[in-house]
Amino acid sequence: MRPYRYDIVGSFLRPDYLKDARAEYAEGTLSADQLREVEDKAIKELVEKEKAVGLKAVTDGELRRRYWHLDFLASLVGVEEIKADHWSVAFKGHQPKAATLEIVDKIDFDENSEFLDHFSYLKEIAGDVDCKMTIPSPAMLHLICCVRGSETYKAIDRYKNEDDLYHEIALAYQKAIKAFYARGCRYLQFDDTSWGEFCDQNKRDDYASRGLDLDQIAKNYVKMINEALEAKPEDMTITMHICRGNFRSTWFSSGGYEPVAETLFGGCKIDGFFLEYDSDRSGDFKPLRFIKDQKVVLGLVTSKNPELEDKNEIKERIKEAAQYVALDQLCLSPQCGFSSTEEGNILTDEDQWKKMTLIKEIAEEVWG
Repeated sequence: MRPYRYDIVGSFLRPDYLKDARAEYAEGTLSADQLREVEDKAIKELVEKEKAVGLKAVTDGELRRRYWHLDFLASLVGVEEIKADHWSVAFKGHQPKAATLEIVDKIDFDENSEFLDHFSYLKEIAGDVDCKMTIPSPAMLHLICCVRGSETYKAIDRYKNEDDLYHEIALAYQKAIKAFYARGCRYLQFDDTSWGEFCDQNKRDDYASRGLDLDQIAKNYVKMINEALEAKPEDMTITMHICRGNFRSTWFSSGGYEPVAETLFGGCKIDGFFLEYDSDRSGDFKPLRFIKDQKVVLGLVTSKNPELEDKNEIKERIKEAAQYVALDQLCLSPQCGFSSTEEGNILTDEDQWKKMTLIKEIAEEVWG
């Protein structure tokens, strides 16, 4: 049953030859078709490694993307990526190349989206293994434009009533869910950093000073996500990964899940939550008391550094979590992807597979 006892968030480190090809494409010395051939090769090699480590579901590692979120969101009809002077959130160290989004017209999902082709290629090469597609959550479009960008956001006439904006984002995601399903996707994941920000007291104070009611926005997000999920067929699994930032092994939010737990865990009709729990920045397990029938994938193994965790310590933490959620509802994964942007976290290819081997071994020892 998805999510699996040992699972992945989705992204993996890009091989150097792919980074080189992307740089050549940016310089105009490599064509789009040639870049795609390099991407295809890298993804095929990645899938073989995923299968070799025993994963029940594989991803394409997000190897075709620059960012985990902007590439997909900018592909939506009515949304444009624009340059920015600085990133909309500040990481604790390295900073990504600045860009943001602008809503310029009616939001919709392009039924000829290249992301559908990306999934089809993954499914074609994966064989009998399950394939997971990762895309940013519906909340991310509103978060980037209307919350982080609240001081400069100007609603187009169509979205002067913000309820219309929420509704049409949900409808676009309904179309996306149906389109991925039609391509054979049965395992879809929404990646979402909004909840990590809403857990951070400093950010809550900052947004409140701008006149933003995060508690109400959180309720609006759950309502919007649930509306999107109305399109989910019975045999499709849709999960959500909650992140506090992941760029070059850095982060931008801190704080336990308590401020959002009742609204999110108690109200969102997602099938499972991938939750960061690799450091004290994520708080304790008590907020899990609001979990209903969703599975909880504990991100107890960090993707931010190469040091391997102690097996017994991870097992003890799983026991702690089982005080709030039945052990049978729990799973194990890395806390995040290994490369949320094309730059990647500060560890090696060998390191990431050692992490995955450790996760599998622990899961098999805990759940059998």
